[in-house]
Amino acid sequence: MRDRIVILISLFLFASVAWGQRSAPQSMPGMDMSGHDMSSMQMKDMPMGSDKDADASAHAMHSMEGQMDMGPHMKMTALRPAKPGDAARAQEVVAAARRASEKYTDYHVALADGYRIFHPELPQKMYHFTNYGYAMEAAFRFNPEHPTSLLYEKHGDDYKLIGVMYTAPKRMGEEQLDARIPLSVAQWHEHVNFCAPPADRRKEMIGPHPQFGLRGSIVTEEACDAAGGTFRPVVFNWMVHVYPFEKDQASIWSVARQHGDAD
Repeated sequence: MRDRIVILISLFLFASVAWGQRSAPQSMPGMDMSGHDMSSMQMKDMPMGSDKDADASAHAMHSMEGQMDMGPHMKMTALRPAKPGDAARAQEVVAAARRASEKYTDYHVALADGYRIFHPELPQKMYHFTNYGYAMEAAFRFNPEHPTSLLYEKHGDDYKLIGVMYTAPKRMGEEQLDARIPLSVAQWHEHVNFCAPPADRRKEMIGPHPQFGLRGSIVTEEACDAAGGTFRPVVFNWMVHVYPFEKDQASIWSVARQHGDAD
């Protein structure tokens, strides 16, 4: 089962990288490429089906289970002092997120509108329903009424809508992120310092006290090289969650919840 998951997720990452090269996403029945990575990596660096793809993708998927905390593998934007107009701009994003998502309280409507569940066969604390077109659009411009993903919790056979996720290319600096959503209100995050293990040591990432992966002790390229791994300074794109149905600003933009849900 684990090998099957690794293969599926490696295909997901390949498709995501293809988005970063401005090519159209490939439709794969039963899968969602999720829009988490529309990077500027060169295709020669990430061949389809490679062990390096599987390492990065599988471990990122494992991190979605809500167990990752902020540390050397998570980069956050710092909260800035508020500028005039920030609160109003942020509220406009919240209102747009609410308008865009409220009709998807019934998840069947989301599926009918083209959203796809990221690995529905895997138990997750939170499920991403992603729109391929919106994921590609987010690589070039920000439309708050087109969130990359809808966020759901699963209850039995039903899904409960809890929020949305926006993405931005990892090449963007903080000024560009601030132009999308004020950094005095929202904190974006990305996954960093990833050391992919050699093919024969992949299982170590999910063992106790791992060296490799997003929970690993290795956080520098030098240490990764010494351990025989492959270092990537950044994997996947900038991400931010918004919970537009909450009642107060702290809950709407909750960083603690964002990390608890962990992309």
